[in-house]
This record gives sequence, C-alpha cells and structure tokens, in this order.
Amino acid sequence: MSTLKDILAGRFIVIDGPDGAGKSTQVDLLAAALRQQGLTVCQVRDPGGTAIGEKIRAILLDRNHAEMAVRCELMLYMASRAQLAHQVIQPALAAGQCVLGDRYISSTVAYQGAGGVDAESILAAGRTAVGATWPDLTIVLDLPAEAGLDRVHRPDRVESKDLAYHKIVRKLFLQQAKDDPKHFAAVDASGTKEQVQRRVMDVVISWPWPKAANAKNRR
Repeated sequence: MSTLKDILAGRFIVIDGPDGAGKSTQVDLLAAALRQQGLTVCQVRDPGGTAIGEKIRAILLDRNHAEMAVRCELMLYMASRAQLAHQVIQPALAAGQCVLGDRYISSTVAYQGAGGVDAESILAAGRTAVGATWPDLTIVLDLPAEAGLDRVHRPDRVESKDLAYHKIVRKLFLQQAKDDPKHFAAVDASGTKEQVQRRVMDVVISWPWPKAANAKNRR
C-alpha cells in the first residue's frame, strides 16, 4: 500500500486564494505535516523565490507604482514565475521532492483577470513562462473579500485596491476551481488556522492522485 510519502514525492501543490485567506500560514503548516511523513519538501513563493524574482516582487508590490498597467503586471508576474520554475521548481521535482507553492498562475488569472485581461491570454502567457511546470493540485482558500481584507494590516499595492476589485478576484478563484476540478479544490478558509489546516490535509489525503507523478506533462 502506497504511503503519503510515496504518493506526494515529485508532486507540485499550490495553495492560493484571495488576500488575507491565510495562504502562507497554510503552506508552512502543510510543509511541516508532510515533513513529519518523511517527505522532502521544497517551499516556494510567487512572485519571488529567486534572487531575480524577489527584485520583481519588490517592484510589483511597491505602493509607489500605482500607475502600473495590468498587462505590465501580467508580464512581470510571468517573468518571476519563469525564473522560479526553471531555477527551483523543476530541479526539485526532478529530485523527487514535493514542491509547495504560495501562489502561482491561478493568482494571475484571478488578479489580472479582475483587472480586465481575459483568462486565455493569461494562460497562454503562463504556458510560455513555465512550459509544462503546472501544479498537480491547486488548493484555493476561500474567504469573503471583506473578511480577508480585515486581516491585512499593512496593505501592499495590490491589497490596497478597492473592495469591488477584491470581490471579483474571489469570484475568479472560485471559477477556476469550478472549471477545472481535476486540478483545483476550494477550501473554506474561515475559522482558526488549525481548522483550516485540517480541511487542507483532508483534501491532500483524499485527492485522487494519479499513480505516478509526471513532471513533464502536467497539463
């Protein structure tokens, strides 16, 4: 019988969702739980995760860049992601590690989609940026926009956008989960971090994983 360690070796899991949903916390908690199972876990954040990516992240989140056009955002996110996939994610998967991502292309579909870019254009840019390096599973932490923004104490450039924008972001995250149930699961992010962690673990344990990880053909 396969263990969780056997099943998740070489898998790529992303935790995503609206601002304030608790993504970074849940990535840390999931990583700790999987390491207890004997897995080697590679944690990455997007944008960022590399020296180049962190410089791009600083540009993207700087509140002084309020004039940034949505397609400029799109290209910067994809540039950071391209470097992350090449430098970190692909080698980790090839080594049989479980990669846990804090955001990925699903965020761009939601946020730049809320800014007016159509999903297919975003996905096409994503395929150019990362090739076949797509998550096996994206867990969307779902929380009403009002509740999420209440948790944000020092908002960055994106978090500072108005409530109407963030409501569209939430809607577009949930739409992705609805449209692609083979790769997405939505999880209620309300309650304590321990309650949310149990929901996340339930998804990971019960997910219908294919028999073998296939990093070369994820989509």
